[in-house]
Amino acid sequence: MMSTAKRYNLIGPDGRPYTSSTPGTIGGHRRNKLYGRLDCPAALRALAAGGYVLNRVFFADESTAVAAGFRPCAACLPEAYKAWKATR
Repeated sequence: MMSTAKRYNLIGPDGRPYTSSTPGTIGGHRRNKLYGRLDCPAALRALAAGGYVLNRVFFADESTAVAAGFRPCAACLPEAYKAWKATR
């Protein structure tokens, strides 16, 4: 008998994909190495334009995205972005 449980593809802290039974809480762009909220206006516009879908990735949480080497989105996470930018 096959399982009907929903599975989600997430990126781990090592930057490698894995399968989870829990959906990600943070979205990201693989090539630009940035992460943000799932309701980010900039990401939603990019998704609607169709140029973002192939590079979309998901993370369990913000700390996992940071550990994987992604930076915060300036549009939806401005405080985290400012803190990140200050370390550059």
